[in-house]
Amino acid sequence: MKQTISLVTLAILAILAGCAAPGTYYEESGSVFRTIYRIKYQSPRLLTEQIEAELQAFNLSLNPFNPNSIISKVNRNEPVEVDPWFAEVFRKAEEVSARSGGAFDATVAPLINLWGFGFSRMDSITPRMIDSIRTFVGYRKIRLEGTTVVKDDPRVILNFSAIAKGYACDVIARLLEREGVTNYMVEIGGEVAMRGINPNGECWRIGINKPQDDIEKPQDDIEGNIPELEDTVQPCKACGIATSGDYRNFYVRDGKKYAHTINPATGYPAAQNILSATVLAADCMTADAYATAFMVMGIERAVETARTIDGIDYFFIYTDSDGNRLVSFSDGMQPYLLNR
Repeated sequence: MKQTISLVTLAILAILAGCAAPGTYYEESGSVFRTIYRIKYQSPRLLTEQIEAELQAFNLSLNPFNPNSIISKVNRNEPVEVDPWFAEVFRKAEEVSARSGGAFDATVAPLINLWGFGFSRMDSITPRMIDSIRTFVGYRKIRLEGTTVVKDDPRVILNFSAIAKGYACDVIARLLEREGVTNYMVEIGGEVAMRGINPNGECWRIGINKPQDDIEKPQDDIEGNIPELEDTVQPCKACGIATSGDYRNFYVRDGKKYAHTINPATGYPAAQNILSATVLAADCMTADAYATAFMVMGIERAVETARTIDGIDYFFIYTDSDGNRLVSFSDGMQPYLLNR
């Protein structure tokens, strides 16, 4: 009889445990890759140490501003074996470069630096300087053989900034899932990986900012600014969302705006009619890379290209020939938009 009662008791406890809440919602924040990260997740315990350790390890792999990172050693032509993180990002960069016709190119770093958005800023830029640098810029001039990076020209350098923040979101999302977390939102520098529901029991909502009209004030630099939203995305599935926009990072010199998105084909800032490109994909790394590529293309080519790529949806804000601000989005994005 006692054995029967014990078995019944254990069964009841098992049912109760199965119905119990999986934990409290926690929030983490800090800095990585010279930007801010914010993480919300539901867990039985805090995972601060695990998250920080993972980001530090990631920093030693792909941060071009860290002189001890693998990518910095590759750029200095030092003998180094790349790790799985580096290899995965490199392969994705190759894929997106090919699919975008070179609009995305991780070797464009010397031109980014020349225009003042990377490691240094030049005061005077001439066509001759641009043409000289373009001789060693191009994603086909570098490859990965096993765990070794091989360059056609030792001056080729890599900068995965247009893909690494998205990938970092994926890396932390994977960490959380290994820890049993099924409800989370990871945001690093505006790129987001998400799964499950928020503390209100709803799908996560991500706002798409309206591009800032005042070219003298980059939107992200306006202290205390609450950006006006163009729309809000609420995808009730695990996914990554990334937005690229020239309103986020630019400077003005002699009354002219120079934006951080460089066209690898010309060597000049991409003066296209897309103001911002938001991409939704199964992972944030893919979304991040294509958002950058679409900014380089311009609206017509971006829409045409996006329609050929399985697994992504888009929301573009652009201007027409008369300067009117318009939006274009994929059919697959429509169900996730709350205000359309």
